[in-house]
Amino acid sequence: MSKHALIIIDIQNDYFPGGKWTLDGADRAADNAASILAATRSKGDLVVHVRHESESSDAPFFTPGSNGAQIHPKVTPLANEPVVLKHKVNAFLNTELKTVLDQHEIEAVTVIGSMSHVCIDAFTRAAADFGYNATVIHDACATRDLEFNGVSVPAAQVHAAYMASLAFAYAQVISTTDYLAGNTRDAAI
Repeated sequence: MSKHALIIIDIQNDYFPGGKWTLDGADRAADNAASILAATRSKGDLVVHVRHESESSDAPFFTPGSNGAQIHPKVTPLANEPVVLKHKVNAFLNTELKTVLDQHEIEAVTVIGSMSHVCIDAFTRAAADFGYNATVIHDACATRDLEFNGVSVPAAQVHAAYMASLAFAYAQVISTTDYLAGNTRDAAI
């Protein structure tokens, strides 16, 4: 049986309606995240919150000290749950995240949060490279429409492309329903 941690990445106010960088389906993803968080807490597994804050007050979102950079109330950390502050896309880069996981002898991680195509992707790939058994709960993650080279890509397609890529080589990618029902590769999760 492996030691498991839930990693909640960047479920922060700026991503919700009224915020500076609204994501498609942020509320729905956060509701699923809240269900996963409650189940994880009831099992006594480690929960680690990751909060992104820009280093510049000129940033388009998550500006230092702003309400938008705060963790959304749907997934408010408990006093005993670590909150890792990051300034880069990859939650492991220049943070204490790896140290926290190692101190708890974590072997398996489940990730939820935002944005699917950036921070969730970067965390999951790095976690796999570090040897963690990774699971992504796809409907507890959110993203937004993108544009590249004159091509508009709807959020649903952005999300699907990144989840397909992660599922191919980096993680088990499943729904909230399957996760809560225990339909995972790792019985410890």
